[in-house]
Amino acid sequence: QLELLASGGGSVQVGGSLRLSCVARGHDYRAYYLAWFREAPGKEREGVAATTPGGATEHARSVRGRFSISRHNAEKTLYLDMDNLGPGDSAVYYCAATVNVPDWSARWAEKSLYRNWGPGTRVTVSS
Repeated sequence: QLELLASGGGSVQVGGSLRLSCVARGHDYRAYYLAWFREAPGKEREGVAATTPGGATEHARSVRGRFSISRHNAEKTLYLDMDNLGPGDSAVYYCAATVNVPDWSARWAEKSLYRNWGPGTRVTVSS
């Protein structure tokens, strides 16, 4: 089990940037599949980006080219670099972890597959 804590959210203007961090406590961090999800008011929680233990990454189409997920195993930290933010990116962002995601490239965004969740960090983008 991992205990996760996300930070780095805030208020930015359209076109701005933010870096979210998710620090983990627990063992075998390197073995975990990790992901960022977000939940906007009135919408379902959706997958934003994910990474495998080996470092492969996937990003949702809506953020591809603007967001980048990365992991630093020695620091047990997951990052989400977000550039060119728009109002549609306003949401509470959550980091999640799990030990196995079958058929990962196709299923990485299925929230039901993730066992460990941290409290969210809010991102607000205004014009």
